[in-house]
Amino acid sequence: MLTVDFDRLGLARGERLLDLGAGGGRHAFAAMRRGARVTALDYSAADLKDACAVAGAMLDTGEVGPEVWAGAVNGDALDLPFPDGSFDRVVVSEVLEHIWDDERAIVEVVRVLRPGGRVAVTVPTSWPERVCWSLDHRYHDTPGGHVRIYRRRELESKLERAGLFLRGSHHAHAFHSPYWWLKCAYGVDNADAAPVRRYHDFLCGLIERDPRWARVAERVLNPVLGKSLVVYGEKVPPGMARWGKRSL
Repeated sequence: MLTVDFDRLGLARGERLLDLGAGGGRHAFAAMRRGARVTALDYSAADLKDACAVAGAMLDTGEVGPEVWAGAVNGDALDLPFPDGSFDRVVVSEVLEHIWDDERAIVEVVRVLRPGGRVAVTVPTSWPERVCWSLDHRYHDTPGGHVRIYRRRELESKLERAGLFLRGSHHAHAFHSPYWWLKCAYGVDNADAAPVRRYHDFLCGLIERDPRWARVAERVLNPVLGKSLVVYGEKVPPGMARWGKRSL
C-alpha cells in the first residue's frame, strides 16, 4: 500500500532514492522493485532492523539484485548524514507532522537532492486529521505523536521557500480515514473494540485482494476523504520556485 505515486515522482531505474522516515520500508521496497538504488533512513533503530530484514530477504530470494539496496541509516531528519546532491529522488512520507522544526527538515531534504531532482512529501490531510484530534487527545498528545495539522497551502509554501518548484498534489487512502476515526472514537489504545477490529479486517482484505471496485471507489473518494495529502516538488535554482509557479 503506497502513498506516493512513483510515476508522478518520475522514478527511473538506477536512480538514487532516499526514503526518509522509512519506517517499515514500504516505499523503499517498492522503489527497489522498480530498479532504483535505495537508501532507507529512520530515527527508529527498531523500524530499520525490520526494514533491513525484509530487504535482506528480497536479496536472498533473488527478487531484486544487490545493486538496488544502498543500505539503512539510523539518522536525524534535521541533520542528514549525506553530502549535498546525493540523491535523485527523495520520499518523505508521514514524517513532517512529527517534527517540530519541519522547515529545517525540508531544507535538509532539498540540500541532499541533486539539482533537477524531485521529492514527494506526504502528510495527513487537514480535515480528517482534525476529526482524529477532536475524538481522542492521545492520537496526537503522546511522545512521537503529531505536533501540527497541515493545510495544503502551508505545506506548499514551506516547500517553495526551501527551493522546490511544485509539481502537483493529490490525496490518498480514502478508506483509511474512517478507520482512524473509529480508533479515536473507541480510544487509540483500544484495538480490541469490535467495530475497529472489523474495519481493520476489511482494510486488510482490500490490500490483499486489491479489487477493482475498491480502486475505482477510492479514486473517486480520495479528493474528499483521502487520509493523506501528497505534494511533489522539483529542486530549482534559488529564487526560481515561486517565479516558476506564477509563470504557469
